[in-house]
Amino acid sequence: MDVESRFELIGQVGEEIVTEEELLNLLKTKEHPIAYDGFEPSGIGVHIAQGILRAININKMTKAGIKFKMLVADWHAWANNKMSGDLEKIQLVGKFMIEVWKNCGMDLKNVEFIWANDFVKEPEYWKKVMQVARNSTVKRITRTGQIMGRKESDVQQASQILYPCMQCADIFQLKADITQLGTDQRKVNILARELGTSLGYWKPIVVSHHMLMGLGEPPKENDEDRILKLKMSKTNPEHAIFMNDSEETIKRKINKAYCPTKIVEENPMLEYCKFLIFEKFNTFEIKRPEKFGGDLVVENYQELEKLYSEGKIHPMDLKNGVSFYLNEMVKPVRESFERDAKLEKLLETIKKFEVTR
Repeated sequence: MDVESRFELIGQVGEEIVTEEELLNLLKTKEHPIAYDGFEPSGIGVHIAQGILRAININKMTKAGIKFKMLVADWHAWANNKMSGDLEKIQLVGKFMIEVWKNCGMDLKNVEFIWANDFVKEPEYWKKVMQVARNSTVKRITRTGQIMGRKESDVQQASQILYPCMQCADIFQLKADITQLGTDQRKVNILARELGTSLGYWKPIVVSHHMLMGLGEPPKENDEDRILKLKMSKTNPEHAIFMNDSEETIKRKINKAYCPTKIVEENPMLEYCKFLIFEKFNTFEIKRPEKFGGDLVVENYQELEKLYSEGKIHPMDLKNGVSFYLNEMVKPVRESFERDAKLEKLLETIKKFEVTR
């Protein structure tokens, strides 16, 4: 694959790339750059933004020749007081998340899972953390609170000050050329770019992927924390579709979801079609009685959006289609856990955990 094709593929992942010129130069000079993402094990499940969308994005990156490192950020979740600050429970959730990815179509040949618990044992890592902390102010660090799913005013524990310093150091510890995380992680990635060369490292390229909406109505406030309110989150399980949800649960949640007639902006049903369904399926079929126009096969997302905006597709028909296709994508993961007694036991154990924000 030529450089331009690789660049175009990564561009499909990056809602924002800082910077495109640097990325293009990297692809010209390095055949297999390293990208990383870190995930904080928390909650009682993996939702479709973390599961399906993550697999789609990583597969595009690896197809473009990128070697991917997935950091199981167990110590970061511990610092962020997830699972009541119980590190053992956090690590069980981390193992569960890896098993979900193994069963949802991720290109595991080019993905390496690395535990923070392993490299925190290395003095060189803590030197990097200290370098970041020494070259940052408390105010600068607290402004990155969004990376922990928190407003700046929510950052109260001292460990939550340590978290961004660790995440910034992770980039250099993992020798990542590219940070490939969500747009909600932008602030700490920019911090790494600001500090990189002055600390004797490099300026990582930031490829920020889209944050998938939750099922609820978008927030009316247009403030700095809007992205946290808009994105799919485990803290509101009724507004998220999980990779182990039953077919009935998926349908129930989708039926209650926000989906205003003819409105395409910030409509979660159309978002799932654009970022998930049309990435996995060539067409989108809507089943409906003849009196309502009969069955309809849509060839691409642009056509679907146009038909919906013109009122030619009813919200309930769109929801029924989304429910069907999401269930088809979730089914392999759900069934793999049902077939494997060890995985089923792991899931049941995690479901009993108390979830803390």
